[in-house]
Amino acid sequence: MSHVKAGGTAKNVHNNAGQRLGVKRFGGQKVRAGEVLVRQTGSTKLAGEGTYMSRNFTIHAAKDGIVNFVKTKKSHFSGKSVPRVRVEVR
Repeated sequence: MSHVKAGGTAKNVHNNAGQRLGVKRFGGQKVRAGEVLVRQTGSTKLAGEGTYMSRNFTIHAAKDGIVNFVKTKKSHFSGKSVPRVRVEVR
């Protein structure tokens, strides 16, 4: 027979910090070159004119200007088009 009683199960042990994703600069705001505009997982928003996308899909401002969000349609390889938001700096 066992000499140790059964231990309970641990359910609330995964305590990870949030990734702080989302839009950091909103439409109409002035930005400087290099500022983070959007932090995202995957390419949910597209980098437009005056912006660039880094390796982890973060969209940065490539030049000084004003942020603008434009709704566009992006077509997949299969021909299906899906709505996306394009981030621009003008």
